Amino acid sequence: MDRFDDDFSRRGFLKGSGAALGAGALATLPFQVAMAAAFPERNIKVYVPTREGGGADRNLRAFASIWKNHIKTNFEPAFYPGAAGRVGYETFMGKAPRDCYHLLFGNMGAEVLNWVVKPPTFPIDSYFYFAQVDADPGCLFVSTKSKLKNVDDVVAEGKKRTLNVGVSRLAHPASLGALALADKTGAKFNLIPLSGGRNTLSGVATGEVDFGALPTSSIVGRSAFKIVALFDDKNALPDKIPDAVLVNKHFNMNLPPLVAGARAFGIQTEAVEKYPDRYKTLVSTAEKVYGDPAYKAAVEKTKAPWEYFMYGSAEDCKKYVASITEIGQQYKQYLTGKQKKS
Repeated sequence: MDRFDDDFSRRGFLKGSGAALGAGALATLPFQVAMAAAFPERNIKVYVPTREGGGADRNLRAFASIWKNHIKTNFEPAFYPGAAGRVGYETFMGKAPRDCYHLLFGNMGAEVLNWVVKPPTFPIDSYFYFAQVDADPGCLFVSTKSKLKNVDDVVAEGKKRTLNVGVSRLAHPASLGALALADKTGAKFNLIPLSGGRNTLSGVATGEVDFGALPTSSIVGRSAFKIVALFDDKNALPDKIPDAVLVNKHFNMNLPPLVAGARAFGIQTEAVEKYPDRYKTLVSTAEKVYGDPAYKAAVEKTKAPWEYFMYGSAEDCKKYVASITEIGQQYKQYLTGKQKKS
């Protein structure tokens, strides 16, 4: 008998015991322990601060499709796009009950950079991330029709004129990579926020912008584009992106890996303080997803590269957020749209 069946049986036993023993005797039973063991008793709502159909949606559905089998409940996504993720966070922190039945699922790097540009209306430490799903490195890419064939072409052209760089949003780890490269080489890059990955791909394909910066998985497998540079310490997909150079090695830089797709579940700090047993159940069952062979199949079905999927603990998430925040502070003035990097 698994935990869910055991909990169900226990609830039935307590109900029957109450009828037989009466209210006085029932009051002596350990209700709080029984209730804690029963978590969750209903579906869990997940607040997603982006529009439906993007990378966060894709990764959430793949993960939740397996997680539900271990935690014995379903997940209900709710999408709150707008203001580079602020709408979703403000809704989650302002309206979601602190009960562990309401979670956040966002792209950590891109979204915490919002707080570098402008602090939120809630204390930053009133929520945290506890289960990272993927580590998708930032990259630079060009259209296969572009005269820019590699990253050296990009830099050389950027020294002649200001190049427009398509990005999904200004405050994004991939955007930071482009800014850092310009800073190192003297190239002139102007970030153009195109509101999401799909629009960024379209902008590069049509020539609206000279090249783009996005999470790598957004580009892999698309024949219309070529990835020319990675902001990572390794190329995990050498067969699929053979022309991508490692920026640190190629340009003698020392950037930390700029993971541009770092989707993770978040939770209010107060919820964990109020219901530590519920939080423990969330963490322990989430960890089981990566040991389930069905998860790899679920990811591969989405066409996303399995090599970029890896579990990260709350401590891992904390370290990543601190690193991205530190780099964001260095380039804060360029993340508001008021200045070009030249």
